[in-house]
Amino acid sequence: MSSIKVIQIRSGAGRKKDQIATLKGLGLNKIGRSRVLEDTPAIRGMIDKVAHLVVAESVVSEASA
Repeated sequence: MSSIKVIQIRSGAGRKKDQIATLKGLGLNKIGRSRVLEDTPAIRGMIDKVAHLVVAESVVSEASA
């Protein structure tokens, strides 16, 4: 399963409530915080909604034996 690392680069202050809720749903609440999330269509849609506030990059996860 591939993953996405999402890093918040801009503040949610002064943004619409739905954008703040989306950041919270991604597990982000402060500038510089990052989360590694599963690459699903729902997560991709959330990232697209707040693309101006976050940076996303693919992460290749190693299979644990």
